[in-house]
Amino acid sequence: MSHEQQVGSLERVRLFIFQDEGKGDEMSIRIPELIDPAYGMYVWPCAPVLAKYVWMRRKWICGKRVLELGAGTSLPGIVAASCGAMVTLTDHSGLPRCLDNCLKSCRANGLEGKVDLLGLTWGEFSPTIFQLPQFDVILASDCFYDSRDFENIMATLHFFLDRNSDAKCWTTYQERSSDRSIEHLLLKWGLHCLHIPLGTFGAEGPDIAGSNLPSSHTIQLLEITKETA
Repeated sequence: MSHEQQVGSLERVRLFIFQDEGKGDEMSIRIPELIDPAYGMYVWPCAPVLAKYVWMRRKWICGKRVLELGAGTSLPGIVAASCGAMVTLTDHSGLPRCLDNCLKSCRANGLEGKVDLLGLTWGEFSPTIFQLPQFDVILASDCFYDSRDFENIMATLHFFLDRNSDAKCWTTYQERSSDRSIEHLLLKWGLHCLHIPLGTFGAEGPDIAGSNLPSSHTIQLLEITKETA
């Protein structure tokens, strides 16, 4: 079965089908993609992994306030919103096309007007950021891509986790180099990291949610929280 629908020469809609065979539940999500050099215009392999985790935690996340950082095509955030969470999707304030992509994903899933959109640049704290509510969950799919951004991402995570001591960040990270590590930054910003094995929620193989994306064997799911004394 094909999970892609061609819309135009540069656009397509990718279909993701999340299932919980043990309970017989199923959810279909449509994500518009643009074939473009910009990172946020198409779905990367980390996104279905994080979205699958959100789906498997759907009862818990229902009614929670959720913030997605660097949302791009917004698959994890769209899944969270479809599960009943109150979601704010964010992407770089200087990249309006990425925010447009977030909006397209909302429209494709009947969520326009039900999900908030906001320009948010990692490491920058505008007055708008301080007016945001406390969030229960922060989603970040493959945000740890360019090591030059790591410090700013941590500063942003610290800000939101510090506002709600019970909040947590779920982030997926693809190993691209053994030289890269965020451990020293976690220590610096007073954050704690828990590794969640992909096998615990059925995301250890390829083709997650019918995505036709590569195997997830190089992807890690981490839960980041504020370090407690």
